[in-house]
Amino acid sequence: MTTAPHSDPLPEPHSVKNVLAIVSPHVGGRTAGAALSGLFPGQARVTVVESADEDPAALRDAHLLITGLSPVTADHLAAAPQLELVQCASHGFDYVDLDAARERGIPVCNIGSSGAEKQNVAEQTFALMLALAKQLVPAHTALVEADWALPRLQQSLTELSGKTLGIIGLGHIGEEVARRAVAFDMTIVYTGPKSAGPETEARLGGARQMSLDDLLRTSDYITLHAPLTDRTRHLLDAERLALLKPTAFVINTARGALIDQDALADALEAGTLAGAGVDVFDPEPPTAALRLLKAPNVVLSPHVAGVTRETLVRIALAAVQNVIDHMAGKPLRDIVS
Repeated sequence: MTTAPHSDPLPEPHSVKNVLAIVSPHVGGRTAGAALSGLFPGQARVTVVESADEDPAALRDAHLLITGLSPVTADHLAAAPQLELVQCASHGFDYVDLDAARERGIPVCNIGSSGAEKQNVAEQTFALMLALAKQLVPAHTALVEADWALPRLQQSLTELSGKTLGIIGLGHIGEEVARRAVAFDMTIVYTGPKSAGPETEARLGGARQMSLDDLLRTSDYITLHAPLTDRTRHLLDAERLALLKPTAFVINTARGALIDQDALADALEAGTLAGAGVDVFDPEPPTAALRLLKAPNVVLSPHVAGVTRETLVRIALAAVQNVIDHMAGKPLRDIVS
């Protein structure tokens, strides 16, 4: 059973706040939204929708908005004159128009410091890495088709131990991935806007910071854990993918648009890249035309790195607690704009 977030009694007098919870169908829709709404105290009137366009009256009357991967555009913000806060129920915040929110003076928060998703994203990252290293998908498919594929697969089987893992974004999630990489005896390099510091680098087995291009040339596995912004969109384009070793693997459990998906398919089809593990797509769900769906040496999953039963509870608690704190006049956490 989900435990409601802890909160002090709201100050009196305190008017009821209208909370609009927008939860896309592909991440649980009304069912997930209903569970989330049950976490609020009586001072909140919660409406659950699956898109911001579904209930114009609820959007117009909303004081507080929680979104679970559902777009919040400039038009949506303009249609909500009483809006005080947009709370993202995720680490990512790329689906909210931050510029429009900033112009209106509406803070936008994520759940970054809560660490709600870091466990499962790190586990999914390693699930994809191990599946590629051990060729689990082609091995399983071959056996189901009565094909003893060992002689054919033997040359492509490899180990994680002794390999270099390049982490793009050593934040809460990236560091969780790095901790697991230490246990696998991997060498860790990372890139990002600032150093993790000597103590953290030592704790992560002597991790080293380097430029993105040097990381791509150096690493056997590259895993992305950066936010999607205008600066990071297509961070790995054709030019940067060409820097990778032909034996390297790319893992993306962050946002699909961090990689140019056609360029990644080109590299896989040309054999200039050993493989890719992809949990996120642009758009989501992906269309049948996405070339990655048929590219060689890929392991794909439908954005599951953050939606285990345990993770969803932590996400809901973190998002709701921030909103409750705002209602009580407490400082917000994880303001991204």
